[in-house]
Amino acid sequence: MKSSIVEPLPMDDDIIIEHLYKSFGKVKALIDANLRVKRGEVCFIFGPSGGGKSTLLRCINHLEAPDSGRIIVDGIPVTHAKTNIDLVRAEVGMVFQLFNLFPHLTVLGNVTLAQEKVRKRSRGEAERVARELLERVGIPEKANAYPGQLSGGQKQRVAIARALAMNPKIMLFDEPTSALDAEMIKEVLDVMMDLAQEGMTMVVVSHEMGFAKAAADRMVFLDAGQIVEEETPEELFKNPKEERTKQFLSQILY
Repeated sequence: MKSSIVEPLPMDDDIIIEHLYKSFGKVKALIDANLRVKRGEVCFIFGPSGGGKSTLLRCINHLEAPDSGRIIVDGIPVTHAKTNIDLVRAEVGMVFQLFNLFPHLTVLGNVTLAQEKVRKRSRGEAERVARELLERVGIPEKANAYPGQLSGGQKQRVAIARALAMNPKIMLFDEPTSALDAEMIKEVLDVMMDLAQEGMTMVVVSHEMGFAKAAADRMVFLDAGQIVEEETPEELFKNPKEERTKQFLSQILY
């Protein structure tokens, strides 16, 4: 069901999600989800596997179409029938669990492709931006390597550089470290920490509680398709209010 035209978006909100429902057959992935993410905020979403976290993230840039409810991203009603979703995706960078790099392209090719195709930058400009970003994520020497020659942490840093090359206003991270060895996790989290400190609006689905403590403005606990509780990291770790949140946090290390 598509939403009707919406009222203007409050200036300090980059993402608004209201009464969102999504099912896959008989499985209810999201049940009346409501969430607002302010400009420059780092929103950390956590919870048990199968709880709806990735589905919520994928609905934000319409990789999954919700059954009902509305989503507004950077003032654009994503769920409206007449919205050009490519305009939304051009402003929202997404980093996936399994990198999604093109194996037949070099690192430089992976980072320049969308710049040339979507942003219509010249080859020279796209390469300049790509090299600057590879420097920023700490792997400038890998520009001419292929994904198969990289470690998992290096692949994920290329994926982050590729997303940043589009100059997004918002970054979405879907379990960005879950496919990495323990020693590779820090190098990816360090890049994400830098983005958070620079004021990038970020929605992060992850189990990395150390990152949540250090960088998140707000934590959202999602279980069985429902947002159970949301609070600042300090308050949530110290004094969770819901029994389900307490139970989940008691079973993990942080």
